[in-house]
Amino acid sequence: MARGSKKTVGDEGEDLAASWLASAGFSILHRNWRTGRFEIDIIAEKEGVLHFIEVKTKRTSRFGNPEDQVGRVKLRHMIDAGTAYIDLHEGWKRIRFDILAIKRYKDMPVEFMLIEDVYL
Repeated sequence: MARGSKKTVGDEGEDLAASWLASAGFSILHRNWRTGRFEIDIIAEKEGVLHFIEVKTKRTSRFGNPEDQVGRVKLRHMIDAGTAYIDLHEGWKRIRFDILAIKRYKDMPVEFMLIEDVYL
């Protein structure tokens, strides 16, 4: 795939996200967990809370911020996938659906913004 392609940017973003989350005290349980046609970018745990995390990375401010790319349909898919995960991995009392927005603009430091408890 060409350098800078959507897939490459997404893969790089997920690598950055996993490192950032680990440094923030999260334990990464799964990356790119799939069920049927749905996928969760990162499933992590912190202080007894299970986090389902959608990672969005952008290299330019064109077309808005990274978190603007997560709409109602994507949130519904996250919830459906999270429900399937909980069915397979019982025992979690607290869960959250989060977005980790990463700005990776040229000539600027990488910015991370974790938006916790995102709902429809």
